[in-house]
Amino acid sequence: MRQADHSNIGLLKEIAELLNEETEVKPMLQLALKKLLDGTTFETGWIFLIKDRRHHELVAHERLPETLAQNKCQYLCKGGCWCLSKFHNNELERASNIIECQRIELANKNIDDAISNITHHATVPLQSGVEKFGLLNVASPNTVRFSDDELALLESVAFQIGSAIKRIMLTKQEQEMALVQERNRLARDLHDSVNQLLFSVTLTSRAGIEMTDESSVKETFKEIQSLTQEALTEMRALIWQLRPKGLETGLLEAIKGYAEMLGITMDVKVSGVIQFPSKIEEALFRITQEALNNIRKHSGSKKVQMIIRVTHSDILLVIKDEGRGFAVDSAVKLPSMGLQSMRDRTEALGGTIDWVSDIGKGTEILIRLPY
Repeated sequence: MRQADHSNIGLLKEIAELLNEETEVKPMLQLALKKLLDGTTFETGWIFLIKDRRHHELVAHERLPETLAQNKCQYLCKGGCWCLSKFHNNELERASNIIECQRIELANKNIDDAISNITHHATVPLQSGVEKFGLLNVASPNTVRFSDDELALLESVAFQIGSAIKRIMLTKQEQEMALVQERNRLARDLHDSVNQLLFSVTLTSRAGIEMTDESSVKETFKEIQSLTQEALTEMRALIWQLRPKGLETGLLEAIKGYAEMLGITMDVKVSGVIQFPSKIEEALFRITQEALNNIRKHSGSKKVQMIIRVTHSDILLVIKDEGRGFAVDSAVKLPSMGLQSMRDRTEALGGTIDWVSDIGKGTEILIRLPY
C-alpha cells in the first residue's frame, strides 16, 4: 500500500471521529473542513449548504485568499456558478474538476493590488443516499486540475460529511417530535385539570351571585367571576401556545381562531402565495400569537390589522393596532419578555423585526423573513 493511501486512511479516520462527536451542522462543517486542509495539500476550501435554487448559504470556509475573502466573502455568498447549476440539475454526482469558476474570476477582477494564484477549484456534492445537502469546494495555488486520487479522497470525505449531516437532521427531528409530544401532553393535562377547575369556579361564582341578595356579597362573587374568566382566557391562550389548533388547516385560519379566542377582531390582507415550510409557518404563528397577547393585555384595543406580503425572496408581516402605544428606544432593553421572544424567533430564522410606536398612537410591528 502506498504511503499516500496510509495517510488518507488515517485522515478519514480522524474526520470520522470528529464528525461523530458533533451535534450541530455548521460548527461540524467548519471543523471538518479545517481537518481536511490540515491533512492534505489543498490550500483553501469552502462549503455551501443548498436549500433550493434560490438559496445557498456559505456555512464554512478556511484559509481563503484575499480575493475571495473580500467584502465578507461577497463573491462566494451571492450569484450563481457552474457547480451550483450542475448541482440543481442533478448533473453533479461525483467529485469534479471545475475548468472555469465565475466566482473566482469575478473576485480576482474586482480587487486592487492583490494577486491570487487560486484560479480553479474542485467540487463534490455532500449527500446521503439520494438526498443532497450542499457542496464542498477545495482549491490550491497554481492548480488547474486535481488528480484522480485527490478527487477520490474528496468523495470519501464528502460521503462522511453527508452521512453526518443526515444523522444530525434525524436526531433533531426526533427531538422536535419528542418536544411536540411533551407539549401535547402538557396541553391535555392543563385542559383536563386546571382549565376545568377554573370553569367550575366560574359556574360557582355565577350561582353565588344568583343565590344572594346582599349587594356586597354579589360584588364579591362578580369579582371572583371576572378574575376567574380572565384566568380561564389566559389558560386557554397557554394551551394554544403549547398545541396550536388550526395550523393543520392553514396559518391564516389558526391566527384568526386565536384572535377570536382572545376577543380580538382582525382585518387581514394578503398578497402572494401563503405556502411556507412548517418551520417558518410555526414561527409566524408564534410571533403573531405573542403580538396579539401584547395587544390584548396592554394596548386597550380590540381591533388589529395584519398584512402578509410574500415575494420571491422574503416574507413581510405587519401587525398594527390603534391602542395606547409605548415609547420605543433602541438603546434600551425591550420592555417585555414577549417582545424579546418575538425578536429571538425572528432572528433565529435570519429575519429582522422593528417596532414603530408612540404613546397614544398605537403600535406597528414589522417582521421580515428570508424565504
